[in-house]
Amino acid sequence: MAHRIYICSAEGNTGKSTVALGMLDTLTRRATRVGVFRPIARSTEERDYVLGLLLAHDGVVPLEYEEAIGVSYDDVHADPDAALAIIVQRFKHVEDRCDAVVVIGSDYTDVGSPTELGFNARIAANLGAPVLLVLGGRVAQGKGRSERLGYSDARSPGELAQLTELALEELSREHATLLGIVVNRADPEALDAVVTSVQEAAEPGRSGAHALAAVTGPGASVAVWAIPEDPFLVAPSMRTIMQAVGGELYSGDPELLNREALGVVVAAMSMENVLTRLIEGSVVVVPADRGEVLLAVLTAQNAATFPSVSGIVLNGGFPLSEAIERLVDGLKADLPIIRTELGSYDTALAITHTRGRLAAESQRKRDTALSLFEKHVDGHALLDLLDVARPEVVTPLMFEYGLLERARRERKHIVLPEGYDDRILRAAATLLARDVADLTILGEEIEIRARAIGLGLDISRATVLSNHDHVLVYRFADEYQRRRAHKGITLEQAREIVQDVSYFGTMMVAIGLADGMVSGAMHTTAHTIRPAFEIIKTRPGVDIVSSVFLMALADRVLVYGDCAIVPDPTAEQLADIAISSARTAAQFGIEPRVAMLSYSTGESGSGADVDKVRRATELVRERAPELPVEGPIQYDAAADAAVARTKLPESTVAGRATVFIFPDLNTGNNTYKAVQRSSGAVAIGPVLQGLKKPINDLSRGALVQDIVNTVAITAIQAADAS
Repeated sequence: MAHRIYICSAEGNTGKSTVALGMLDTLTRRATRVGVFRPIARSTEERDYVLGLLLAHDGVVPLEYEEAIGVSYDDVHADPDAALAIIVQRFKHVEDRCDAVVVIGSDYTDVGSPTELGFNARIAANLGAPVLLVLGGRVAQGKGRSERLGYSDARSPGELAQLTELALEELSREHATLLGIVVNRADPEALDAVVTSVQEAAEPGRSGAHALAAVTGPGASVAVWAIPEDPFLVAPSMRTIMQAVGGELYSGDPELLNREALGVVVAAMSMENVLTRLIEGSVVVVPADRGEVLLAVLTAQNAATFPSVSGIVLNGGFPLSEAIERLVDGLKADLPIIRTELGSYDTALAITHTRGRLAAESQRKRDTALSLFEKHVDGHALLDLLDVARPEVVTPLMFEYGLLERARRERKHIVLPEGYDDRILRAAATLLARDVADLTILGEEIEIRARAIGLGLDISRATVLSNHDHVLVYRFADEYQRRRAHKGITLEQAREIVQDVSYFGTMMVAIGLADGMVSGAMHTTAHTIRPAFEIIKTRPGVDIVSSVFLMALADRVLVYGDCAIVPDPTAEQLADIAISSARTAAQFGIEPRVAMLSYSTGESGSGADVDKVRRATELVRERAPELPVEGPIQYDAAADAAVARTKLPESTVAGRATVFIFPDLNTGNNTYKAVQRSSGAVAIGPVLQGLKKPINDLSRGALVQDIVNTVAITAIQAADAS
């Protein structure tokens, strides 16, 4: 039977999707097959964006949208008992394919509490799923309005205690079991008081709280966590605002419609007064007959001395003059400009009533939600309450989570030289939001930060540094000239060389301004690693820099080397690669058992290629006698226990190898790509090894997640090197 958890709330607009995403993310760290189920569809007219977000999350069992839904609100109204029977039946079809299922309760888009909470409790009881109750830390929508979009006043600890008692009574009436309580969107200044008040209200023996004993035991406290309000999570996107005002995109980059608006400025006054009222991240409402105000806002957007706004809404339906249209067209501004027929009052009203939502298209919201959940909810305690055992297998997602967790503990400083690549900026935003590493991004600060803001990314905690910074260029040039004086490098040449982003980043690592560097999204491997060969050099006892790929298969992680650096290693170099690869494997929690690969196993073959591998194996045994190694050995004998029993029955490595050393680059590169494409394995790397300090190369086709993983790996290597 799969582990189940039912996430429901006592009212609407609690931000339950944030908790559901965090819970789903936490479960995928231990369970190999995690499913999602929505008992009552949000709407029959449009797809449920929360369900879509969760189904798209990495590690979720592939399910069709319709498979993950129970019934509609109409079905519940027509016959609640029949609807419940269908929900249970459809849930079982999902559960049969999963080790754990996250069930997301209804959204209060139809009937209100307490009736809807009671029906959710009834569903949870019939599914046998303990409830993670989400309480809203804010007053109902529509109260406490201000120019900050999505704003509402915080509930006091006493108000939340009252809400807790009412909700628990409703749960216990339907015999639902409580797993824990999360107060979402809580007052950031009163988190401890909120947790204490809710825990006291949920004490066993109090009204409605007797259901707790089934989970926590008699007299024990229920698990309660509080997640603070984050204005960004409740801010609507420009796309949502465009829909709310019934508008259309007049000008600007459609991709920037996904940027969130944090406030609203009604620009119905003179140009000078509008400029003084601009707010960072706001949407500016401009009457369409005020062309001079429109141009002023566009000009301010390009000025470093004014806040960056998220978009403009032209209201009133007035046509722009031909001269203004030509000016707007000539400015070629990326800033979204939306046109609507509504008047100023109705436009402002529609915008201020627009509710932000956690949707798949907003990377920043997703990163923010996961970061808040990780910081304020004890995921390990939640998994223990659900009794989710630690798995024996390691899926790619589990391995990636392990990388991030280790990097987060080490907290190293990584330099990213390719700040003009959007993938780097997106990865940086994720890394910073998840507290994986401290970052320096190379590029001109105004340009880099403006692009990040335009993409709706928060890189405010990153250092942005120009590779033409005069102070550092002179400092780096002196050091580089000193290190390369034997090659005849002059100081003037050194000043030119160190302004190249790869050299500049490498010099930061060399002199201790950063712990490691990740590059290669825009540059060749040679361009990335040549400075490391010249400046960083190899660690003591290592003669050659090589690489491995961490191959995350469906149930385990293997190490392949060398697949990227050394074209045709000698026997001595092959031994060096094997020892370095075993060390890398151990760094990442993989017990090293080394297979020195060849087209022949044991003593059955001969020839120069086999002899090279045989000699390399002997050298590994001499240099690292503690290391389990077998060679020459064929891939099938190294990986398959049945083949190993036939070919090398006495070997401690055959059939159990974790580190596969290929005889040359041609074989290694082709093999890792063949395994990656044919088995669906996640290839993480190349991970460079043998350097005194970590420098890692990216594929020019790297995805954002590849960059995130490589930075985490580099941080872990840096921790081991320090």
